[in-house]
Amino acid sequence: MRILVAGAGGLVGRAVKEHCLAQHDQTFSYTHETLDIADAASVRTTIEQVRPDAVINCAAWTDVDGCEIDSARAHAANANGPENLAKASRRCGAVFVTISTDYIFDGTKEGFYTQRDDPNPISVYGLSKLEGERRAQRALARTIAVRTGFVFGTGGRNFLSTVVERGQRGERLKTISDAWGTPTYAPHLAARLRELAERDLPGIFHVVNSGAGASYEEFALAALEAAGCDQANLETVTMRSLNRPAPRPSNSRLKCLLSEAIGLEPLPFWQEALAAFVASQKKADKAGIATQS
Repeated sequence: MRILVAGAGGLVGRAVKEHCLAQHDQTFSYTHETLDIADAASVRTTIEQVRPDAVINCAAWTDVDGCEIDSARAHAANANGPENLAKASRRCGAVFVTISTDYIFDGTKEGFYTQRDDPNPISVYGLSKLEGERRAQRALARTIAVRTGFVFGTGGRNFLSTVVERGQRGERLKTISDAWGTPTYAPHLAARLRELAERDLPGIFHVVNSGAGASYEEFALAALEAAGCDQANLETVTMRSLNRPAPRPSNSRLKCLLSEAIGLEPLPFWQEALAAFVASQKKADKAGIATQS
């Protein structure tokens, strides 16, 4: 396939680019510096030049508190951006895949959120991402909106990489004890994004690793244990005590009702994904030491 990846400089975007290249796709990767998805003219010109079979959008402004403070920028990136990409994809006959978030839900439900649950975002970030889903779907019927959350992996700053790095240095850590989600390993997410694009399956999908989910505290403890770090350095706090500008859902665990029905294999359990992440981190650390020596 000819695949255009927007947001290839981020954690998921890099994973998508690497996976597509490994699948021998003709891969055209753009970072925010080379393609601002909020610029409709630039998006249209780029996609017309590439003529991709699929466009995978990993670009977004994910600073939840920043979005709360600057809603105009949030909507430009997270709502206008996907719409621009979807319209340009329609013109060249490409399927469009865009990443959304678990933060479109308010967190009041017990258990997992599925596609049948009504979104009710409580932050500007969540609202802008939901608007991005809807605008893209209105612009192009062949839109695949993929909701995910608690994403972790190598090659980018994320909650888990920070926990492991600071744990290895023996530093004290603070983590939230009263917020739950479903961990998602970036390489597993990347593979599923490409699979959905290849199968051309329009609709809304929840893509996360299998398992019961975890709180930030449980996730951090599991990561420290897997990395062989001292768990005693972990201090737990509540969301309210952090007094951040943007509210977050206390429960944003996701489950996909469509996957098995259409023959998609469940992703590995998040504990398996965590082990793979730690192993890749150790491999990268060893490679860095070897290079320095």
